[in-house]
Amino acid sequence: MDAKPVFTIIVPVYNEQEVVEVTHGRLTEVFKSVGEPYEILYVNDGSRDRTIDILHEICGRDENARALNFSRNFGHMAAITAGMDHARGDAVIVIDADLQDPPEILPEMIKEWRNGYDVVYGKRISRKGETWFKKLTARVYYRLLHNLTNVDIPVDTGEFRLIDRKVCDAMKSLPERNRYIRGLVSWVGFRQKAVEYVREERFAGETKYPLKKMIKLAADGIASFSYKPLKLAMGIGAILSVCGFIYLIVILIRHIVNSASMITGWASTTAIILFSQGIVLMMLGIIGEYIGRIFDELKGRPIYIVRDEYGKDISNDKQ
Repeated sequence: MDAKPVFTIIVPVYNEQEVVEVTHGRLTEVFKSVGEPYEILYVNDGSRDRTIDILHEICGRDENARALNFSRNFGHMAAITAGMDHARGDAVIVIDADLQDPPEILPEMIKEWRNGYDVVYGKRISRKGETWFKKLTARVYYRLLHNLTNVDIPVDTGEFRLIDRKVCDAMKSLPERNRYIRGLVSWVGFRQKAVEYVREERFAGETKYPLKKMIKLAADGIASFSYKPLKLAMGIGAILSVCGFIYLIVILIRHIVNSASMITGWASTTAIILFSQGIVLMMLGIIGEYIGRIFDELKGRPIYIVRDEYGKDISNDKQ
């Protein structure tokens, strides 16, 4: 791989020993047909299976393959960030290793990039092999995020996309550590276009985004690009205060009219107190989420730590 690559394909991997060889084969086939210099940059996010051994073998036999090996699991967004930091191509492509996003539509993305678009993202028109619950929650989340933020984050999209070198450089200049990549790509702007596709079932292995991680991802997206939850907390607090004042007036009037009636109603009063306190605690949790993010930013720790690097000329890769 002597020539500077035109394309860098970033592939985050975490415990993907069952699929990484197949992924590499399909990506290689696609980019050989494209006919321009390319590199496939795997980012091993602290896998505990044989993934890194397989990547080492791949890098040893294919000069177009490179790999970064994290010191531990730092997360999907950190892996993509590391890939962007080490990418050398004029265009940078992000694709997961599970083959749910088919590599075969990448030539169509490249065509749109050649037509002058700086960001070409994959938009899912259907999702195979997923439960009705996941489809429903994903649909609700994307539209909720779209309505909550002032940034135009496209619905039904993930990190599967092609970005131009200038977009990648703009992303690298952003200092924040709690990174929501699809939101940041929308925030930096530039000309963007969607390419629609059908999301396939996972080729092998198990999902790396169970419900707990999906909830965290949703919280990251909302907290990173919207202050509306904080404004909502203020609004709910004001409404509860007004309701509490009105209820106090009602109690005083009832006491003046008939003091004996004050013995009853303790159950409803208790329920109101529990409800209002639950709302207060929920709002405190939202505020705590934002404060926690401020604390993370102030610590200034690196987003990721690379333990090992594999592949030809990898030491000279940084822009």
